[in-house]
Amino acid sequence: MKKIINPYINKKGYNCIGCSPNNPIGLHLEFYEDGDDIVSMWSPSENYQGWLNTLHGGVIATLIDETAGWVIPRKLQTTAVTSKLAIHYKKPVMTTDKMLTIRARIVESKHNFHTIHVTLENERGEICDEADALYYAMSPDKAKEMGLTECKVEGE
Repeated sequence: MKKIINPYINKKGYNCIGCSPNNPIGLHLEFYEDGDDIVSMWSPSENYQGWLNTLHGGVIATLIDETAGWVIPRKLQTTAVTSKLAIHYKKPVMTTDKMLTIRARIVESKHNFHTIHVTLENERGEICDEADALYYAMSPDKAKEMGLTECKVEGE
C-alpha cells in the first residue's frame, strides 16, 4: 500500500471533519492506495458511540463517505460531490475494536457519475457495513478552482 499525499493540507480554510489533520473534533483519516482500492484505517473510541460500546451510525456514514470520496481525486485526478449514499448496516461496529478498515473502489462509471463500493471491516476482518456511493465528478477546471491540482502517493 502507498500512502496518499493529502493535496489540501496547505489550502486556506481546509478543515474537513473527515480528513483534516488539524480539525480538533475531526476523524483525522489518512488514505492509502492498494491496487484499485483506496483504504483507510481508523481507531474508534467511546467518544463516537451511539449506544454503549457501539459506533454511531452517522460516524459510520462519515467514514464510508470520506473514504469513497478519496477514490475520485486519486483515481481520476479530479474532485467530486456525493450524489447518493446507500449504506447496508449489517452488524454492530464496536467502539472497543482497536482498528477498523474501510475499503473503497470504483465499480461503475457513466459520464461524470461514478459508483463506488465501500466496505467497513472490524478488527477481525468481518464486513460490518457495505455501501454504494454515487459521486458526480467535476471538470478539471472546477477541480483546480476547488484546490485540487493533483493527488499523488508517496514516492511518486
